[in-house]
Amino acid sequence: MTTLKEEASNYETKETLNIADLDKFSINIELQDGTGTDKEGNPFSYKYTVIEGKHYRVAGSIIGGVKALLNKMPNLEYVSVIKQGTGMNTKYTVVPFN
Repeated sequence: MTTLKEEASNYETKETLNIADLDKFSINIELQDGTGTDKEGNPFSYKYTVIEGKHYRVAGSIIGGVKALLNKMPNLEYVSVIKQGTGMNTKYTVVPFN
């Protein structure tokens, strides 16, 4: 059994990062389904992956961008994502990465 002090000292907030925060990533990563609530308390679902113990959200537009690249580059293995904007106005551009 642990004390509150010990738990507090070891506590890390569970934060879902964004896949665009990574320099590059494999398109063979496993995606999982997640759920959350927005500022108004409405539920929503999203896709995420776990890399080195950290959760990274993967926007649907990123998945669509990878699909478009695969149509032209079927042997593609790694991509990078350029993120512009914040919140609901965020735009993602997926580019091939060697």
